[in-house]
Amino acid sequence: MTEAPRRDWVEIGATVLLALAAVATAWSSYQAARWNGEQAKVASAVNKARVEAARASDLANAQQEVDVATFSQWIDAYARKEARLANFYFKRFREEFKPAVHAWVATRPLESDGAPLTPFVMPQYRLAAKAEADRLDRRSEELSAQMRRNVQRSTNYVLGVVLFAVALFFAGMSTKLTGSGPRKALLLCGWLLFAGAVAWIATSPVSVSV
Repeated sequence: MTEAPRRDWVEIGATVLLALAAVATAWSSYQAARWNGEQAKVASAVNKARVEAARASDLANAQQEVDVATFSQWIDAYARKEARLANFYFKRFREEFKPAVHAWVATRPLESDGAPLTPFVMPQYRLAAKAEADRLDRRSEELSAQMRRNVQRSTNYVLGVVLFAVALFFAGMSTKLTGSGPRKALLLCGWLLFAGAVAWIATSPVSVSV
């Protein structure tokens, strides 16, 4: 007469645990899928940023080659004091390059041994394409870090699915045994595992956007 209530208590506890663990398993599965999708979207953005960075870097390299080629012709005429020819080449400098040349000429490179060797080392020599490439490289690194975080979040939720599945197993097995002690022990293990998994999963970010 005293065993039946105990068996009912265990069965009620197992039933509640089965219901809660099933919901938690479904939620963790959904979140794992969501974060996997977030990771895929960020991965696409990373690839786009890297392609754009490579394109900007190629443009910067091409522009620098143009600057070097025109400067080589200009400096030859400048050194020979052929003002007309030097002016001809100077007009063909890119607008980004001219401030650096002006600053370099101001250092009197033909007379001063301490003058910079070329305008390419002057702080005024800036390539917008190079700056854009650097910005995109930094952006791709930031996105890569975000992608890794999303992968870890998805992995955490997958582990949550596993833990909740084990809790379900303990809850189910507790109703199959006949001994009161083993039944209670399995049910207690299930509840402890479930509570620990819930506490851990609760610290993970949630993705619910459509």
